[in-house]
Amino acid sequence: QVQLVESGGGLVQAGGSLRLSCAASGRTFSMYVMGWFRQAPGKEREFVAAISRSGGNTQYVDSVLGRFTISRDNAKNTVYLQMNSLKPEDTAVYYCAADRLKTSTTMTTYNYNYWGQGTQVTVSS
Repeated sequence: QVQLVESGGGLVQAGGSLRLSCAASGRTFSMYVMGWFRQAPGKEREFVAAISRSGGNTQYVDSVLGRFTISRDNAKNTVYLQMNSLKPEDTAVYYCAADRLKTSTTMTTYNYNYWGQGTQVTVSS
């Protein structure tokens, strides 16, 4: 069983930056594909970014390409989401997810086995 705890959310102005962290415990972190999802008020949860076990492969939703970067530090059991050039439409609760069975072709899907509680990101204009 993996427990995930997100942190780093907050309130920023448009054009600003935030770095989200997801700390994992309970399993061998390096065996898990990790993902970030977000859900805005009144909208469905959407995929944001994912990273492979070694960190060599990443995927992003088109709307964040060039602005967001997912990374991981397996020695620290932590995955990060660096968010730059933030826009009001990025406002959402951001969730961290983990799954040992994901592959490079399936890590953008929603059916991850483990989820964090979410952290609020609010971008003002």
